[in-house]
Amino acid sequence: MQMDFIVDKETRTVSITKEFAAELSLVWDAYTKAELLDQWWAPKPMTSRTKVMDFKVGGRRFYAMVSPEGDELGWAVQKYTSITPKTNFKFFNAFADKDENPELPGSDWDLSFSEHEGKTKVSISIYNESLERLERMIELGFVEGAKAQLKNLEELLAKLLRAKETKQ
Repeated sequence: MQMDFIVDKETRTVSITKEFAAELSLVWDAYTKAELLDQWWAPKPMTSRTKVMDFKVGGRRFYAMVSPEGDELGWAVQKYTSITPKTNFKFFNAFADKDENPELPGSDWDLSFSEHEGKTKVSISIYNESLERLERMIELGFVEGAKAQLKNLEELLAKLLRAKETKQ
């Protein structure tokens, strides 16, 4: 499936557009339910471990990236600022420590979802408050990691669709 990935240092923005061979409700759930997020959010061999997930305006997700050995290597917190079900949601994202103290500055994420002929397109815009933060994200492997995450999501969606077809 098609994917566009643009890093614009001038505007401190990352833009990602990815199409998935799955209906919108399944893709939406994969982005908004902890039990699904944890299956794809981290690039392999890492995993994601959600400690808190409250998907509502004013709610948050607090999670760690976990090594194959089980070590929690980095924490982040996402605070949901806007939700239009199955269409769009926005959150403020910041690295954090294990006690959920955010490391500022952070970034503003805007995710939009649309479906056409059984395929779902997700458009993500990530605005960084500072160029330094954007550069740090890139240094930490964000581009490669995000691409790996989206591949993980594609694989998870295919697995979920196969399981759904088997049940029918």
